[in-house]
Amino acid sequence: MDDKLKKSQLARLGRIEGQVRGVARMIEDGRYCIEVLNQIRAVRAALDKVEQETLGDHLRHCVAHAFHAGSEKERHVKIDELLELLDNRRH
Repeated sequence: MDDKLKKSQLARLGRIEGQVRGVARMIEDGRYCIEVLNQIRAVRAALDKVEQETLGDHLRHCVAHAFHAGSEKERHVKIDELLELLDNRRH
């Protein structure tokens, strides 16, 4: 992961961490369930964005390298990793 993306991801994760603490406070304070659920959805959307950007970076760099300069075994490893990742998302 390049430094610019790493810095961006760490900043985003810091904001997500704050959001999660905010959700915990909302629950402690007995806030209305729909408000809590909306905040949980916002956290999930933010995490999805981190995941999407990290996956894009992986495809552009790690997978591309395996297909341009790597061995056949490396290519199969990258494909298997992605298939496993996508399969785990469905569960």
